[in-house]
Amino acid sequence: MRIGYARVSTGDQSLSLQLDALEAFGCERIYKDHGVSALASRRPGLERALRRLSPGDVLVIWRLDRLGRSLLDLLDITTALQNRDIGLHSLCESIDTASASGRLILQVMAAVAEFERSILIERTRAGMEAARARGAKFGRKPALDGEELREALFLLRRGMKVPELADHMGVGKSTMYRYIAGSPGSDRAA
Repeated sequence: MRIGYARVSTGDQSLSLQLDALEAFGCERIYKDHGVSALASRRPGLERALRRLSPGDVLVIWRLDRLGRSLLDLLDITTALQNRDIGLHSLCESIDTASASGRLILQVMAAVAEFERSILIERTRAGMEAARARGAKFGRKPALDGEELREALFLLRRGMKVPELADHMGVGKSTMYRYIAGSPGSDRAA
């Protein structure tokens, strides 16, 4: 039996290209993860597909990067499949692990993919460091700006309790406690 697996990383991406290719290849069942990164600790569609596979079956994927988070992850999955007498077929790379040459090509392709991913990560980090050096800010906007924090500290000194203050400022209690604790001269967080 051919079991298909399709995955896209974000909710705004479409699975249709992968699903069409898997159906055209003759997959009898197709499991999906929509909006799930390969780096996610849980990929429910993949987990269901792996449980459904039996000896002699073939897991069919559109591309290798749809299956594994890294070279080690990809090789772990393919080794587990091989130990269960289950094949792997990647449509775009024309890899079929039923043969020794298919397994070799898979390992070479996986190594190249891991190398490309590492290069991309290095470039992204270098770009972010260069942007930081130019003064760019990353991350979420602070919950309270300077004026709002001054107002919160004034109200706190006037006797307002932190839960009431957090509600008044429109932030969570833990956020308010964190801001109060981090403000200069703050000795009260009641």
